[in-house]
Amino acid sequence: MSSRLVALAFDAHDPLGLARFWAGALLWDVQAAGDVVSLLPTDGTRFRIDFASVPEPKTGQNRIHLDLTTRTADDQTETVETLLALGASHIDIGQGADEPHVVLADPEGNEFCVIEPDNSFLAGCGRLGAINCEGSAEVGYFWSEALAWPLVWDQDGETAIRHPDGTGPLVTWSPDPPPKVTKNRLHLDIAPPAGGDQAAEVDRLLALGATRNDVGQGDVDWIVMADPEGNEFCVLTPR
Repeated sequence: MSSRLVALAFDAHDPLGLARFWAGALLWDVQAAGDVVSLLPTDGTRFRIDFASVPEPKTGQNRIHLDLTTRTADDQTETVETLLALGASHIDIGQGADEPHVVLADPEGNEFCVIEPDNSFLAGCGRLGAINCEGSAEVGYFWSEALAWPLVWDQDGETAIRHPDGTGPLVTWSPDPPPKVTKNRLHLDIAPPAGGDQAAEVDRLLALGATRNDVGQGDVDWIVMADPEGNEFCVLTPR
């Protein structure tokens, strides 16, 4: 039995401040509980976004970033202006002046893209169009099996999966990821369904090509693993 995607998790210096930025970007609701600040979707997305405090600085380009969709050219322009007013900044990652999408960084330097209207790849997606990951097709195949989400794209080393009912954002992988120099600042949290078995799910993921990982998590009730490209993720208790 496969796990479900519970959350996209951000490392943050100011979890509440970063959550408020992304709440403004996505129009999701902020919920603060204990050490973690969460964004709860308002658009039918089936997972939340969590922000947890870490002391480490951001180092290098993230291997995971978000793609935000727009409906019209005016919407793209207005969205960029709104995000800049919320604390985003323009950033150059080598995208070139003629690219139709706009690359920005959130207030803690996490890269993301505001996608041009009429982008056929993200047609039918909401404002959160994609969780865009860097990694080989092998990683896309791994996650398709891990979550039991079908492949909706598999060409030229690029893969994408989506929830089986065809709703919510895509999760995509592109080859030639930037060098991994430290723990990713964004990662996926998954969990077996209620009544499932966490240990059995870990064994299944190991058989698919994952590895156990130690990021200094200590004595916790979740299990830290890495996908075949070395990207960390957490297996939570059944829920």
